[in-house]
Amino acid sequence: MSSSGARNITQWVKPGDKSGEFKRQTSAFRDRVSNEPGAKFPAEKGRYHLYVSYACPWAHRTLIARKLKGLEDYISYSVVHWHMGEKGWRFPTPEDTDAAGDNVVPDPLHAGFTHLRDLYFSVDKAYAARFTVPVLYDKVAQTIVSNESSEILRMLGNAFDDQLPPDSAGKKLDLYPEDLRKDIDEVGEWTYDLINNGVYKSGFATTQEAYERNVVRLFEALDRVEKHLAEETQGPFYFGDRLTETDIRLFVTLIRFDPVYVQHFKCNLRDIRSGYPATHRWMRNLYWKHAAAFGDTTNFLHIKNHYTKSHTQINPPSITPVGPVPDILPLDEEVPAVAAAAAKN
Repeated sequence: MSSSGARNITQWVKPGDKSGEFKRQTSAFRDRVSNEPGAKFPAEKGRYHLYVSYACPWAHRTLIARKLKGLEDYISYSVVHWHMGEKGWRFPTPEDTDAAGDNVVPDPLHAGFTHLRDLYFSVDKAYAARFTVPVLYDKVAQTIVSNESSEILRMLGNAFDDQLPPDSAGKKLDLYPEDLRKDIDEVGEWTYDLINNGVYKSGFATTQEAYERNVVRLFEALDRVEKHLAEETQGPFYFGDRLTETDIRLFVTLIRFDPVYVQHFKCNLRDIRSGYPATHRWMRNLYWKHAAAFGDTTNFLHIKNHYTKSHTQINPPSITPVGPVPDILPLDEEVPAVAAAAAKN
């Protein structure tokens, strides 16, 4: 894509692709923040900035990790407007009144930048791919370190550990513990393909065959998650009593499932609140009992408006459904059908 924006980036399946399949691009910036001596991007307090969207599940990962690890004073962040048009994500203006949320502000580092694409082109004038979030930006070198969410998640999980107070919760929390790495990687591989990306492959499909193939695989994977969580007796997290990046990676998709993916992406074989009791309990535990990291970084206004008003090829009138009500249920409340079934047992 040239800087003139010749191709409409909201065409999620390439025109002429008869497969009808949504194919996610490979992230272009793949450097790392490191605490190793002589690192290209050293782990310096206050040096880095995160550009995110509250709507985007990939960006949401990094906000959760930043909070869990106690990196608020180490890495600043700002949030784009929820609307994505032909030029991609745009920075909000002072006149915007429809995008409430913490740090939803104009670009705090570059006066005059109106879109995230301006940041990308400032680093690479020939950049020719999507202008994605999250972006981890080096304020000293004035360049993008990474726009790959899974790798940013890993960086935030350990790069600043040497600088954290020894008795702090963030220092003690290991999101990628060595003894669970094989399991975390294995779960991450299939949940990324079938769930995190599966909702998009279902929703952006342009043929019936592509949609049905992907939505069936999505729900088979959700059934697999449900079975695992129903059998987990050691604690409330995916791996028992230890909160890991697996919980983060699954949460950001499943918290959007009922409010958006069920109707907007036609992922409607079941919803979470009435079809997956163990998954629903796990998700609400994270949202309500770990609210600072999971609940407070979840902005349903941005989530619902972005999908339903930006994807005009799916929803041409840009009408945002009112339900489900509420966006997420309290810990001690169930939908009537679930409550009735529980009462019989």
